[in-house]
Amino acid sequence: MTNEIRLAPSAATHPDFNQAAGLRRRRRDRRRHHVVFTAYYLAKRGVSVALAEKGRIGAEQSNRNWGWCRQQSRDAREMPIASKSLDLRDQFVAESGEDTGFHRCGLLYLSNDEAVISRWASWRDFARTAGVTTQMLSGREASERRRATGRTWKGGVISPTDGTADPGRAALAVGTALVKLGGSVHQNCAARGIELEGGRVSGVITEVGVIKTRTAVLAGGAWASSFCRQLGIRFPQATVRQSILSVSPVEHRLPDVVVSADVSVTRRSDGRYAFAISGRGHVDPAWQLLRFAPQFLPMFAKPWRNIRPGGLEGIRGGHETPMRWRLDAPTPMERVRILDPKPNVSMIRKIQRRAVELLPQLRDAPITHTWAGCIDSTPDGVPGIGDVPGFILAAGFSGHGFGIGPGAGHLIADLASGAQPIFDPAPFRPERFSGSAWGKVADF
Repeated sequence: MTNEIRLAPSAATHPDFNQAAGLRRRRRDRRRHHVVFTAYYLAKRGVSVALAEKGRIGAEQSNRNWGWCRQQSRDAREMPIASKSLDLRDQFVAESGEDTGFHRCGLLYLSNDEAVISRWASWRDFARTAGVTTQMLSGREASERRRATGRTWKGGVISPTDGTADPGRAALAVGTALVKLGGSVHQNCAARGIELEGGRVSGVITEVGVIKTRTAVLAGGAWASSFCRQLGIRFPQATVRQSILSVSPVEHRLPDVVVSADVSVTRRSDGRYAFAISGRGHVDPAWQLLRFAPQFLPMFAKPWRNIRPGGLEGIRGGHETPMRWRLDAPTPMERVRILDPKPNVSMIRKIQRRAVELLPQLRDAPITHTWAGCIDSTPDGVPGIGDVPGFILAAGFSGHGFGIGPGAGHLIADLASGAQPIFDPAPFRPERFSGSAWGKVADF
């Protein structure tokens, strides 16, 4: 019997580990990182940890995100985990000496919509009960804070302890710390299924063999629902494809983060600026979307009403496959080892136009990169974390996995090791999706 915790199919760290970490250096790519924090916290407790990745570590959603580490406008269920994540980021740097690019710059929200400003004021009142400082800004204060926008604003809000981290650096830093603690990382090693004995996990079946273990964590992102289906587990999940662009640094430094209804701006650690439209994305029609359509109608009708029908990216990716795969043959995860969806061209043009309108200084800044990410989403916009038959599920982070990664990783490690949970896990239990989703959608 082994004490090893197996983290089933997940792209959780970053491919550019240094030689000291024992991994070959590869081209930089992108993905989420809550599960690498899980591995890190388990390794700190002396647990033998193996992290399996179907492709390259860090090659999907963790580096395609905006890098926000926010409490502002969080759903009440996520507030404790979001607040603690900020402290854990500071603590990680102090303990490991690794740099995640995290800094508390504050996220500034600006608006000319009185109804939106009123909602922010209501959220501020709630935030006070959770010990979070949020400052409402008058029209004069909002306009003064961000003269670079060249606009006047009716109002704004800022949570000064919020910040950003570098998506291209954070997972690498945590993964390097994990390996230093004795954890192991296995790339190009897809986990195909779970081996059970007497109804309990006895091993994880991978494409290269079986790893014996009594505990498994499934953190498969956009692949999680299809993996669950192989085990007869229903986990409603849909994928939203969001397009982002970045431009080269400009002569005068602009705000680190500005959020408006038209476009959101984030400064990267290398000086580039990334732009996207909050809440705007495409849903690519696929079998899984049709399967769970009744539960996702409230999400499309309420906070994500700006979602548009997409194209064939969901089918091409293979992560929403209806097929049942064999454990002794290549699976869709091995045929498409890295989800790399195409950005929507018309959306990229719209984002660039809005960015220049908001910040005229960017008019001559060339676009350096365009990309898209697959956001694994649940019907209520809050992740599913908890025990399901056979393993611990941690998926459906709905675009929040980077920001709450440290706190989520700590909670998952607690559940996996039997420790007292750092937060109450009840709001995240996957079984909540067995009922209706109406009235439960996160409004942020």
